[in-house]
Amino acid sequence: MVNEKIGLETILIVEDNIDDYEATRRSFKKSRLENPVQWCQNGQDAIHYLTKTGPYENDDSVVTPCLILLDLNMPGLDGRKVLKQMKSDKKTLDIPVIVLTTSSDEIDVNKCYELGAATYIQKPVGFDGLLKAAEQIKDYWFGLALLPQRR
Repeated sequence: MVNEKIGLETILIVEDNIDDYEATRRSFKKSRLENPVQWCQNGQDAIHYLTKTGPYENDDSVVTPCLILLDLNMPGLDGRKVLKQMKSDKKTLDIPVIVLTTSSDEIDVNKCYELGAATYIQKPVGFDGLLKAAEQIKDYWFGLALLPQRR
């Protein structure tokens, strides 16, 4: 769904570390990726947001994101479980998910693709690496790729 104020679709960031979230936001701004961003601090919050349940049940500002950046290693409902739930629900099945995590473990990479991740990116070390990743995300996902249309 398009954010009517500025005409850009929302990106959902699911990240439990506030420093990583803030760095990602700053890198988006610096790379001129101006889409509105929704932040969910854990997997359960993300599921509530995506299904408009719990604290989001009567929240008219909730919009279906065009893209999700998902951390894997979060307490409680981790990124793998979020991905599995999303890809088994018709309402969220077609939302592209970029796994953005510190893990480069082959098992994690393979499992995430098996569960339906669109892309798996190891979190870059340092802000310059994150800025480069944000620019590449912007160029690919908002410049080259065709995203599913929301109704």
